[in-house]
Amino acid sequence: MENEGKGLHARVLESLGPAITAGDYPPGTVLRTDELEQRFDVSRTVIREAIRVLESMQLVASRRRVGVTVRPTEEWNVYDPRVIGWRLAGRDRPRQLRSLTVLRSAIEPVAAGLAARHATPAQCAELTEHAMGMVATSRGQQLDAYLVHDTAFHRVILTASGNEMFARLGDVVAAVLTGRTQHHVMFTDPDPAAVTLHVQVAEAVRTGDAARAESLTREITTGAMAELDVLAP
Repeated sequence: MENEGKGLHARVLESLGPAITAGDYPPGTVLRTDELEQRFDVSRTVIREAIRVLESMQLVASRRRVGVTVRPTEEWNVYDPRVIGWRLAGRDRPRQLRSLTVLRSAIEPVAAGLAARHATPAQCAELTEHAMGMVATSRGQQLDAYLVHDTAFHRVILTASGNEMFARLGDVVAAVLTGRTQHHVMFTDPDPAAVTLHVQVAEAVRTGDAARAESLTREITTGAMAELDVLAP
């Protein structure tokens, strides 16, 4: 019964969340629990659980005598990976991708420079391992396997920076890269130049060359934006 409840809760959440982020429920819309119960044919407990999750993302607010109200877009927790995923699945995908790529361009080069100063030998080895994994999976339409190494590579960069704020953005970057792959906003085979840049970043971090690590990572994010201009104009 517990697993069944979780399944019902997830079904409601995965319907309401994308609908809110897509604008099907504009800010100020009141979601009435009794109507949601009937629509999804679930108990009030299930609806309340889904609403609590949406509240944690700041997508909705519960007010006494008013009900559950959709909050303005600027109040959403846009760093929540599920919110990112829902927005990438919706009509606003191109703008969302650009917004997130601009964020990456501002953060990741600096993080790479810091990683060159602070990365441990184990972290350097991880970077090299994932860069080589990207090389190995960059041909033959192995995008899912490539994604595993790509997301891991960027997580290590952010963590190895030694800055806990950067490290917390690992889920955000992973959500962006995953969304690009799932929604086919990537070439069938990754750009060989971009793959090479990842290998060079790993080497720059290993050798402690902060300026080179930062510059190369900036090339990666610039290239990602250029891909969007082609694939998600």
